[in-house]
Amino acid sequence: MPAGVQGESVARNYAEALLVLARKAEDAKGWGGMLRQVANALQQDLTLSRFLESPRIAADAKSAVLTKALGDRVPRLFLRFLQQLVRNRRQMLIPVIADEYDTLLDASEGIVHARVTVAREAGEAEVAMIGQRLSSVVGKQVVPHVAVDPSIIGGVVVRIDDTVMDGSVRRKLALLRRRMGTVRV
Repeated sequence: MPAGVQGESVARNYAEALLVLARKAEDAKGWGGMLRQVANALQQDLTLSRFLESPRIAADAKSAVLTKALGDRVPRLFLRFLQQLVRNRRQMLIPVIADEYDTLLDASEGIVHARVTVAREAGEAEVAMIGQRLSSVVGKQVVPHVAVDPSIIGGVVVRIDDTVMDGSVRRKLALLRRRMGTVRV
């Protein structure tokens, strides 16, 4: 299933279930790390990805391979969670589930992630300053994820969850253009 809105919703449900199990095991961060490793392997190893994705290979065979590969390296409940994903044909959502898990874990610790768009490459000090300023505005620890888009001309565009703060020069010019269009000389 592609990771669209429905895929993200399903992934969030699985992430919530895994977080409950991880908290019962008193190792929420550790389980998040294991899930991230599986997600990274799935994204980086084309053979593994094709194997898990193939409808020609039975779920039992996939589960057996997971048991052989991870059985002595991960907690039994974690392995059973992965096997359940395979049985439900949701194994290709593992990277999205890992993202949702990280988001849920961070939110429970008062950490939010912001997508920050800037017009030019930002240095480490600049990114740290953006994170500090956003943290003071939001009232929580903000982790900025910076992307470059020269079309915004200058300033920043910040997206935290569904909230967008557009302080770009492009937006300011558009507002000025609209105002100038309504002024009659």
